[in-house]
Amino acid sequence: MQSNVRPENMQRITNAQLANEFIEQQIKEIRAQVGDKKVLLALSGGVDSSVVAALLIKAIGKQLISVHVNHGLMRKDESENVVKVFKDQLDANLIYVDATDRFLNLLAGVADPESKRKIIGKEFIEVFADEARKLEGVSFLAQGTIYPDILESFKQAEGKKAVKSHHNVGGLPEDLQFELVEPIKLLFKDEVRVVGEALGLPHGMVYRQPFPGPGLGVRCLGAITRDRLNALREADAILREEFDKNGLAEKVWQYFVVVPDIKSVGVKDESRYEGWPAIIRAVNTTDAMSATIEEIPYSLLHHITYRITHEVEGINRVLLDLTPKPIGTIEWE
Repeated sequence: MQSNVRPENMQRITNAQLANEFIEQQIKEIRAQVGDKKVLLALSGGVDSSVVAALLIKAIGKQLISVHVNHGLMRKDESENVVKVFKDQLDANLIYVDATDRFLNLLAGVADPESKRKIIGKEFIEVFADEARKLEGVSFLAQGTIYPDILESFKQAEGKKAVKSHHNVGGLPEDLQFELVEPIKLLFKDEVRVVGEALGLPHGMVYRQPFPGPGLGVRCLGAITRDRLNALREADAILREEFDKNGLAEKVWQYFVVVPDIKSVGVKDESRYEGWPAIIRAVNTTDAMSATIEEIPYSLLHHITYRITHEVEGINRVLLDLTPKPIGTIEWE
């Protein structure tokens, strides 16, 4: 069993050879820890949980049971891509749960950002726990914990509070008793990506942008409605497609669209057309504590604006957020 402290002499994983050595070592440790028992994993589709899933599939195959919960707040085609990669390509033992109605019904009429976050987080745990209770013989819970998570939970100095508490089991109910499997918990994010590529995961999944746990729920500002959420999803997909085609996808740390719950008057087909604004945000950062604005060529902005206003039902304006952090946060909610 690994400790929670990264050895000072631990070599950083910077290339495929070191990544393969790490993978082989983890396969041995996972097999020694798990034996012939089953392991459960909440597979979000983010790089950390995806790398853990691919690593465990390599080590124990069908003994891993992955649960992907679609809360209806994912980006366009994200859940479909998770299923395609893990179930169709890696032959994973994957349980897909479409809980869209369950989440959106609970969120109906809720405008306060913190209330939305709490509802989404609590319900995710409930959905995952419901699926776990249906399974027999599961002794282990795998998690995509990485070393910064652990560092943030340490007290910075005696008498000081931790930066962020590290909840090993994510608040699961007490009746679910699992031993943890955390094979990448001593790695930094850049190392996780190198390991992911060595495991053969798609480049887009390995370099997936940071995405908040509540998903589009905190980018569909105010009380979430299905029509505005759909408009947000489509506008965001256009932005991501154009950034990818124009070489900005890996140059910009995070880029996304937010759609607030306000309407303005526009003109469409020579008639009055009330619609929401789509607000583009593109930032670069090294530590997420501060962020600068990425300059987007005006020609590209004009093209994105044209596509969004002509292809997305309900959007009649496109705005650009030029606020750095501080004073603005990276997300709007």
